[in-house]
Amino acid sequence: MTSVEAIRRHYDVGNEFYRLWLDPTLSYSCAWGRDSLEAAQERKLAHHLAAAGARTRLLDVGCGWGAILARAGVPAVGLTLSEQQAAYACDRGLDARVQDWRDHSPTESYDGIISVGAFEHFAAPGADKVAIYREFFGRCRDWLSGGALSLQTIAYADMDPTEASRFMQQEIFPDAELPTLAEIAAAAEGVLEITALSNGRLDYAWTCGQWARRLKSARAQARELVGDDVVRRYERYLTLSSLGFRMGKLALYRITLRPYGSRWGG
Repeated sequence: MTSVEAIRRHYDVGNEFYRLWLDPTLSYSCAWGRDSLEAAQERKLAHHLAAAGARTRLLDVGCGWGAILARAGVPAVGLTLSEQQAAYACDRGLDARVQDWRDHSPTESYDGIISVGAFEHFAAPGADKVAIYREFFGRCRDWLSGGALSLQTIAYADMDPTEASRFMQQEIFPDAELPTLAEIAAAAEGVLEITALSNGRLDYAWTCGQWARRLKSARAQARELVGDDVVRRYERYLTLSSLGFRMGKLALYRITLRPYGSRWGG
Protein backbone atom coordinates (compact mmCIF):
# COMPACT_ATOMS: atom_id res chain seq x y z
CA MET A 1 0.00 0.00 0.00
CA THR A 2 1.40 3.42 -0.97
CA SER A 3 1.32 6.38 1.42
CA VAL A 4 -1.38 7.99 -0.74
CA GLU A 5 -3.55 4.86 -0.54
CA ALA A 6 -2.97 4.63 3.21
CA ILE A 7 -3.95 8.26 3.79
CA ARG A 8 -7.10 7.92 1.70
CA ARG A 9 -8.08 4.69 3.43
CA HIS A 10 -8.16 6.56 6.73
CA TYR A 11 -9.21 10.11 5.90
CA ASP A 12 -11.63 9.38 3.07
CA VAL A 13 -13.93 7.31 5.29
CA GLY A 14 -16.24 10.29 4.83
CA ASN A 15 -16.47 13.92 5.89
CA GLU A 16 -19.88 13.38 7.51
CA PHE A 17 -18.48 10.61 9.71
CA TYR A 18 -15.75 12.87 11.07
CA ARG A 19 -18.20 15.73 11.56
CA LEU A 20 -20.08 13.55 14.06
CA TRP A 21 -17.27 13.47 16.60
CA LEU A 22 -14.72 16.19 15.79
CA ASP A 23 -15.27 19.75 16.99
CA PRO A 24 -16.74 22.39 14.60
CA THR A 25 -13.26 23.34 13.31
CA LEU A 26 -12.81 19.74 12.08
CA SER A 27 -9.40 19.64 13.73
CA TYR A 28 -8.21 16.03 13.70
CA SER A 29 -5.12 16.50 15.85
CA CYS A 30 -4.21 17.17 19.46
CA ALA A 31 -5.92 20.14 21.08
CA TRP A 32 -4.17 22.56 23.44
CA GLY A 33 -5.62 22.47 26.94
CA ARG A 34 -8.46 20.55 28.50
CA ASP A 35 -11.41 22.91 28.93
CA SER A 36 -13.83 22.44 26.01
CA LEU A 37 -12.87 20.63 22.83
CA GLU A 38 -13.66 23.56 20.54
CA ALA A 39 -11.84 26.11 22.71
CA ALA A 40 -8.81 23.82 23.03
CA GLN A 41 -8.69 23.26 19.27
CA GLU A 42 -8.95 26.99 18.56
CA ARG A 43 -6.07 27.53 21.02
CA LYS A 44 -3.99 24.92 19.17
CA LEU A 45 -4.65 26.57 15.80
CA ALA A 46 -3.78 30.00 17.20
CA HIS A 47 -0.53 28.63 18.64
CA HIS A 48 0.70 27.29 15.33
CA LEU A 49 -0.25 30.43 13.43
CA ALA A 50 1.62 32.57 15.96
CA ALA A 51 4.65 30.26 15.96
CA ALA A 52 4.89 30.22 12.16
CA GLY A 53 4.57 34.01 12.09
CA ALA A 54 3.46 34.32 8.46
CA ARG A 55 2.79 37.91 7.41
CA THR A 56 2.49 37.53 3.66
CA ARG A 57 2.10 33.84 2.65
CA LEU A 58 1.58 30.58 4.54
CA LEU A 59 1.95 26.90 3.67
CA ASP A 60 0.08 24.20 5.59
CA VAL A 61 1.47 20.71 4.94
CA GLY A 62 -1.27 18.27 5.83
CA CYS A 63 -4.04 20.86 5.88
CA GLY A 64 -6.92 18.49 6.64
CA TRP A 65 -10.26 20.17 6.13
CA GLY A 66 -8.68 23.64 6.13
CA ALA A 67 -8.97 24.96 9.69
CA ILE A 68 -5.55 26.65 9.54
CA LEU A 69 -6.16 28.02 6.04
CA ALA A 70 -9.44 29.58 7.16
CA ARG A 71 -7.72 31.39 10.04
CA ALA A 72 -4.42 32.33 8.41
CA GLY A 73 -5.21 35.99 7.74
CA VAL A 74 -2.83 35.89 4.76
CA PRO A 75 -2.86 34.01 1.45
CA ALA A 76 -2.39 30.35 2.36
CA VAL A 77 -1.79 27.12 0.46
CA GLY A 78 -2.74 23.76 1.93
CA LEU A 79 -1.48 20.33 0.91
CA THR A 80 -3.35 17.07 1.59
CA LEU A 81 -3.46 13.59 0.11
CA SER A 82 -7.17 13.23 0.86
CA GLU A 83 -9.47 14.12 -2.01
CA GLN A 84 -12.45 14.49 0.31
CA GLN A 85 -10.60 16.89 2.59
CA ALA A 86 -9.41 18.99 -0.34
CA ALA A 87 -12.89 19.13 -1.85
CA TYR A 88 -14.38 20.26 1.46
CA ALA A 89 -11.77 23.01 1.87
CA CYS A 90 -12.04 24.18 -1.74
CA ASP A 91 -15.82 24.39 -1.43
CA ARG A 92 -15.19 26.93 1.33
CA GLY A 93 -13.00 29.03 -0.98
CA LEU A 94 -9.68 27.81 0.43
CA ASP A 95 -6.60 26.90 -1.60
CA ALA A 96 -6.24 23.21 -0.75
CA ARG A 97 -4.37 20.95 -3.15
CA VAL A 98 -4.16 17.17 -3.41
CA GLN A 99 -0.40 17.08 -3.50
CA ASP A 100 2.50 15.45 -1.67
CA TRP A 101 5.06 17.84 -0.20
CA ARG A 102 7.70 16.12 -2.32
CA ASP A 103 5.89 17.32 -5.44
CA HIS A 104 5.27 20.87 -4.25
CA SER A 105 7.17 23.51 -6.25
CA PRO A 106 6.00 26.96 -5.13
CA THR A 107 6.50 29.92 -7.45
CA GLU A 108 6.76 32.22 -4.43
CA SER A 109 8.39 31.75 -1.05
CA TYR A 110 6.51 31.49 2.23
CA ASP A 111 7.19 33.33 5.45
CA GLY A 112 5.53 30.69 7.57
CA ILE A 113 4.95 26.93 7.33
CA ILE A 114 2.73 24.76 9.51
CA SER A 115 2.52 20.98 9.59
CA VAL A 116 0.18 19.40 12.12
CA GLY A 117 -0.34 15.65 12.17
CA ALA A 118 1.23 14.89 8.79
CA PHE A 119 4.84 14.18 9.80
CA GLU A 120 3.81 10.78 11.17
CA HIS A 121 2.93 9.66 7.63
CA PHE A 122 6.13 10.74 5.89
CA ALA A 123 8.08 7.51 6.41
CA ALA A 124 6.96 3.91 5.92
CA PRO A 125 8.20 1.07 8.14
CA GLY A 126 11.75 0.13 7.20
CA ALA A 127 12.48 3.45 5.49
CA ASP A 128 15.41 5.72 6.34
CA LYS A 129 13.34 8.04 8.49
CA VAL A 130 16.10 10.54 9.24
CA ALA A 131 16.84 10.99 5.53
CA ILE A 132 13.16 11.57 4.73
CA TYR A 133 12.69 14.04 7.57
CA ARG A 134 15.89 15.82 6.58
CA GLU A 135 14.61 16.19 3.03
CA PHE A 136 11.40 17.72 4.35
CA PHE A 137 13.27 20.12 6.62
CA GLY A 138 15.56 21.09 3.74
CA ARG A 139 12.62 21.92 1.52
CA CYS A 140 11.00 23.96 4.27
CA ARG A 141 14.25 25.89 4.76
CA ASP A 142 14.43 26.61 1.02
CA TRP A 143 10.76 27.65 0.87
CA LEU A 144 11.00 30.02 3.84
CA SER A 145 11.83 33.70 3.56
CA GLY A 146 11.41 34.66 7.19
CA GLY A 147 9.11 33.09 9.73
CA ALA A 148 9.31 29.53 10.96
CA LEU A 149 8.11 25.97 10.58
CA SER A 150 5.62 25.08 13.31
CA LEU A 151 5.50 21.30 13.54
CA GLN A 152 3.23 19.04 15.58
CA THR A 153 3.74 15.29 15.52
CA ILE A 154 3.06 12.14 17.49
CA ALA A 155 6.28 10.28 18.35
CA TYR A 156 7.46 7.16 20.09
CA ALA A 157 8.38 7.93 23.70
CA ASP A 158 8.73 5.19 26.34
CA MET A 159 8.15 2.49 23.77
CA ASP A 160 10.32 0.73 21.24
CA PRO A 161 8.90 0.82 17.69
CA THR A 162 8.85 -2.99 17.73
CA GLU A 163 6.27 -2.80 20.52
CA ALA A 164 3.82 -0.79 18.41
CA SER A 165 0.30 -2.17 18.15
CA ARG A 166 -0.25 -4.31 15.06
CA PHE A 167 -3.86 -3.17 15.12
CA MET A 168 -2.81 0.48 14.80
CA GLN A 169 -0.21 -0.24 12.12
CA GLN A 170 -2.40 -2.47 10.00
CA GLU A 171 -5.98 -1.31 10.58
CA ILE A 172 -5.70 2.42 11.37
CA PHE A 173 -2.54 3.94 9.89
CA PRO A 174 -1.06 1.40 7.47
CA ASP A 175 2.28 2.22 5.84
CA ALA A 176 3.09 4.85 8.51
CA GLU A 177 5.90 4.92 11.06
CA LEU A 178 6.22 7.34 13.97
CA PRO A 179 9.42 9.30 14.55
CA THR A 180 11.43 9.54 17.75
CA LEU A 181 12.63 12.84 19.16
CA ALA A 182 16.22 11.79 18.46
CA GLU A 183 15.39 11.19 14.80
CA ILE A 184 13.71 14.58 14.48
CA ALA A 185 16.68 16.32 16.08
CA ALA A 186 19.18 14.43 13.91
CA ALA A 187 17.25 15.32 10.76
CA ALA A 188 17.07 19.00 11.69
CA GLU A 189 20.73 19.35 12.66
CA GLY A 190 22.49 21.78 10.34
CA VAL A 191 19.27 22.42 8.41
CA LEU A 192 16.82 24.06 10.79
CA GLU A 193 17.34 25.29 14.34
CA ILE A 194 14.91 24.04 16.99
CA THR A 195 13.86 27.15 18.92
CA ALA A 196 10.95 25.76 20.95
CA LEU A 197 9.82 22.29 22.02
CA SER A 198 7.02 21.02 24.23
CA ASN A 199 5.31 17.70 24.86
CA GLY A 200 1.51 17.78 24.99
CA ARG A 201 0.90 14.05 25.49
CA LEU A 202 -1.65 14.56 28.27
CA ASP A 203 -3.51 17.03 26.06
CA TYR A 204 -3.70 14.31 23.42
CA ALA A 205 -4.85 11.69 25.92
CA TRP A 206 -7.68 14.07 26.82
CA THR A 207 -8.42 14.91 23.16
CA CYS A 208 -8.71 11.23 22.18
CA GLY A 209 -10.95 10.66 25.16
CA GLN A 210 -13.21 13.50 24.06
CA TRP A 211 -13.39 12.11 20.53
CA ALA A 212 -14.21 8.63 21.83
CA ARG A 213 -16.99 10.00 24.02
CA ARG A 214 -18.48 12.01 21.16
CA LEU A 215 -18.31 9.06 18.76
CA LYS A 216 -20.02 6.81 21.32
CA SER A 217 -22.81 9.38 21.69
CA ALA A 218 -23.29 9.43 17.91
CA ARG A 219 -22.82 5.68 17.43
CA ALA A 220 -26.19 5.07 15.79
CA GLN A 221 -25.65 7.79 13.19
CA ALA A 222 -22.06 6.69 12.63
CA ARG A 223 -23.16 3.11 11.95
CA GLU A 224 -25.62 4.34 9.33
CA LEU A 225 -22.83 6.26 7.59
CA VAL A 226 -19.89 3.82 7.67
CA GLY A 227 -21.10 0.54 9.17
CA ASP A 228 -20.57 -1.15 12.51
CA ASP A 229 -17.09 -2.53 11.75
CA VAL A 230 -15.63 0.92 11.04
CA VAL A 231 -17.25 2.43 14.13
CA ARG A 232 -15.90 -0.32 16.39
CA ARG A 233 -12.45 0.05 14.82
CA TYR A 234 -12.37 3.78 15.48
CA GLU A 235 -13.66 3.44 19.04
CA ARG A 236 -10.89 0.93 19.77
CA TYR A 237 -8.24 3.11 18.11
CA LEU A 238 -9.24 6.24 20.06
CA THR A 239 -9.28 4.34 23.36
CA LEU A 240 -5.86 2.76 22.73
CA SER A 241 -4.40 6.10 21.66
CA SER A 242 -5.62 7.86 24.79
CA LEU A 243 -4.09 5.12 26.93
CA GLY A 244 -0.77 5.27 25.06
CA PHE A 245 -0.42 9.01 25.63
CA ARG A 246 -1.50 8.79 29.25
CA MET A 247 1.06 6.06 29.98
CA GLY A 248 3.88 7.95 28.27
CA LYS A 249 4.30 5.35 25.54
CA LEU A 250 3.58 8.08 23.00
CA ALA A 251 4.56 11.75 22.94
CA LEU A 252 2.99 14.73 21.19
CA TYR A 253 5.70 17.19 20.22
CA ARG A 254 5.06 20.79 19.28
CA ILE A 255 8.26 22.10 17.73
CA THR A 256 9.23 25.45 16.26
CA LEU A 257 12.12 25.33 13.78
CA ARG A 258 13.81 28.21 11.97
CA PRO A 259 16.55 28.55 9.36
CA TYR A 260 19.93 29.10 11.02
CA GLY A 261 20.85 32.76 11.28
CA SER A 262 17.26 34.03 11.30
CA ARG A 263 16.34 36.67 13.87
CA TRP A 264 13.94 35.58 16.59
CA GLY A 265 13.26 36.25 20.24
CA GLY A 266 13.98 39.41 22.13
